[in-house]
Amino acid sequence: MIATLSGVLILVSLILQFKALVPLRRLIAMLPEGSVRNMWLSMTMLIFVFIAGYCEYLFLMWGQQTEWHDLLIPGLFLFGGLFVKITIDLSLQTAIDLKRIDLLEAENIADPLTQTFNRRYLDRRLDEEVARSKRYSLDLSILLLDIDHFKHVNDTYGHQAGDLALTSLGYLLKTELRELDVIARYGGEEFLVICTNTAVKGATLVAERLRQQVESLQIEIPDNVGGSQNIQIQISVGAASMGSNINSKENLIQAADQALYRAKNEGRNRVIIASSEIENFAMAV
Repeated sequence: MIATLSGVLILVSLILQFKALVPLRRLIAMLPEGSVRNMWLSMTMLIFVFIAGYCEYLFLMWGQQTEWHDLLIPGLFLFGGLFVKITIDLSLQTAIDLKRIDLLEAENIADPLTQTFNRRYLDRRLDEEVARSKRYSLDLSILLLDIDHFKHVNDTYGHQAGDLALTSLGYLLKTELRELDVIARYGGEEFLVICTNTAVKGATLVAERLRQQVESLQIEIPDNVGGSQNIQIQISVGAASMGSNINSKENLIQAADQALYRAKNEGRNRVIIASSEIENFAMAV
């Protein structure tokens, strides 16, 4: 009876070890390349070592257990199998939960169309950057971008073309700007860029480069006969920076918005700096 019970304990331990390989494989597939993934790969090899050891013990000691204390080692094997299985199951569930949380957070702060940040995240982040700029006397500028004649694009080519124009512009901004810059869809066809640690002249040079790149951008849209055609868009940009007359988030956005309004009134497809920062300075085509 004791020998049989010992064999059962070892067999259950083996089953647990084999079953642990299934969630372990899923866990490894979820992890990016790196040291953590390599450690879990090493765990796979370690489990096979355990399985080999269990099988060897079962083969060598089969039927030799006659006393209750002989069940100590099989009991430890069972505990080890349970520990490995539970640890891997919990690790997999933790990884799944963290991935779900990251996805929910990304959906909560991202604009679903352009995959830039949304207005909610922008407001929070701009508050933080303004406070940091004032506390440590750091440069801070913003760019307010607007697609010129966007209604004409929608009316002429359809709303699908308008969506493609927005996604193309969002992709260009994310590609061309620094990782530390914050790009958000401000509303409609407007985007706002937070240029951290950047004075207004530097931000304006960046804005002018973006304006030129957008002007040369070819956006492929479907036509009415099943083919495609290319359209071009242009942007107007208002730039503003923290300074003596602009010392709050509201004033910063207002100054950029006024500069953007001037760019629209003065012919569009141009970059203008808020007049409260630098008088009579504009980059235009």
